[in-house]
Amino acid sequence: MAYTRSSDANEITARYMDSILIEQRLIDSVKADIETEIFGEKFSMPVLTPAFSHLKEFNGRKKTGLEEYSIAAKETNILNFVGMMENEQFSKIIATGAKTIRIVKPYADHGKVRDQMQFAEEAGAFGIGMDIDHIFGVTGYDIVIGEEMTYQTSEMLRSYVESTDLPFVVKGVLSVEDAMKCADIGAKGIIVSHHHGRLPYAMPPLMILPKIREALSGKDIKIFVDCGIESGADVYKALALGADAAAVGRSMLPSLEKDGVSGVNKFLTDIGNELRFIMSATGFEDVSKIDASALHFT
Repeated sequence: MAYTRSSDANEITARYMDSILIEQRLIDSVKADIETEIFGEKFSMPVLTPAFSHLKEFNGRKKTGLEEYSIAAKETNILNFVGMMENEQFSKIIATGAKTIRIVKPYADHGKVRDQMQFAEEAGAFGIGMDIDHIFGVTGYDIVIGEEMTYQTSEMLRSYVESTDLPFVVKGVLSVEDAMKCADIGAKGIIVSHHHGRLPYAMPPLMILPKIREALSGKDIKIFVDCGIESGADVYKALALGADAAAVGRSMLPSLEKDGVSGVNKFLTDIGNELRFIMSATGFEDVSKIDASALHFT
């Protein structure tokens, strides 16, 4: 689904993110620590890889883009996500050693949903989840690479959560209502996202993020965000507005395509360095202490 008019959700998201300015606070500030904790594990920074699907081999290299960015996630010690793929491909992702959450599509074939989630757990996944923003297409239920999708009720999602001991993450939350339903069914994480503008005029994730954070206050659930995250400044804004971590997406692709693992390593390192710099320059020495007090909306 592609939109090119000025009302496109991706352009709206970019304009909103760029409208948020950052106040400098230097006196009494110290060098920031960007290490973060997610689901009981320590990671080098609150930056996530995206749940990409079906990336090919780039520039004649032997490993797929999915494997390459997973290796980079392992080497930089960040939480890794992958999306739609068959079990054989997921085995290759697990072989990289990256702590990986597998996001399964809402297949109409419920047996396939359960098979892929069970396979992920048995293979050593760090977590599993579902991509609810691919439920619908413009003519009804979505069809993704020949696979039909279907609706997902709270009870269906609850059954997935209860079928595993792993953290369960719901991707595609863009409302307080859905966020609360995810918490009620026992999900351990949500990804606030419009999936690169699948919904026309979709509100920017960072716009709804503070309301979601307020609604989930006191609940044991992590809030992640994606869409338009391209820099350490974007990650900082996401954290300040209520996210626990932010996922880069298409911004990572040029580095991945050109230089593979080393390109993604540099890309992620640069994002972490800019995040540390902005935290240090705004008086926040720890990721968990960042709030919106240094943000200004124009």
